[in-house]
Amino acid sequence: MSGLRVVPTRWHGRERLYVRLADGRDIAWYDRGTARVSLLSDERADEVLDALAPFVTGPVTVGPPPVPTPAELARLSLHPDDDLAPNRPGEALLVALDREPGPAHRLRPDPRRRKLAAEQLTGRVLDGLDRAGWHTLHSVPLPGGDRIHHLVIGPGGLFAVHVLPARRQRVRIADPLVTLGRRTPRPLLDRVRADAGRASCALTAEVRPVLVLVGPAGVDVTVPPRGVRVLTAGELPGLARPGGVLKPADVAALHATARDRTAWTRV
Repeated sequence: MSGLRVVPTRWHGRERLYVRLADGRDIAWYDRGTARVSLLSDERADEVLDALAPFVTGPVTVGPPPVPTPAELARLSLHPDDDLAPNRPGEALLVALDREPGPAHRLRPDPRRRKLAAEQLTGRVLDGLDRAGWHTLHSVPLPGGDRIHHLVIGPGGLFAVHVLPARRQRVRIADPLVTLGRRTPRPLLDRVRADAGRASCALTAEVRPVLVLVGPAGVDVTVPPRGVRVLTAGELPGLARPGGVLKPADVAALHATARDRTAWTRV
């Protein structure tokens, strides 16, 4: 027996299998997305490949770890407090509820929890696009207390996603107004466009606005939204279908810039 262990992990949205010695040190890893086995030492290459054999399908490239790209170097130099990548879906709401949970007994559910559930559902769908080369940042803070609910970066471009919980309510859209059930219409589409515009300034790249409706009973459009895609949560995977807008290196570079909190301080 070689004494090597194979440990599956998630590394920046990608699945990796690390090969470790009995003392816990890593000596190699297999990146499924790139079909590459990176060896820290050639001495036990045969043992590493034998340990990975049950997990590998198809041909793989074997060699030393690749030289870090500029985007990877930028990520490595980023202070943990400024890194937005670890943000959970609805991060800002989670923090707010933790600080001020509200009364234990309420006549009506806390509306923040409805918003949180909608953002978490949307976030799970968007995080599922990572296998197709997409990255999602959640709760991107903007000056003035605003935030972008989800920023999506991938081969099909960049999208600023705003989430509207609409459980069992009919939604009426007459650009720029959005009416939820019997509530007063709000110029929400202006807000969605403005957030995308601020993201475009921060990243010096086109960011397209998206409004996601979670759980609506129906959607009526009387004045089509200008430049804003309106989707339900179930339609979100369609964002990943178009490609050819950004190369993988461009996606990585934009993601490295966007995850830096300081990139958003002057927009």
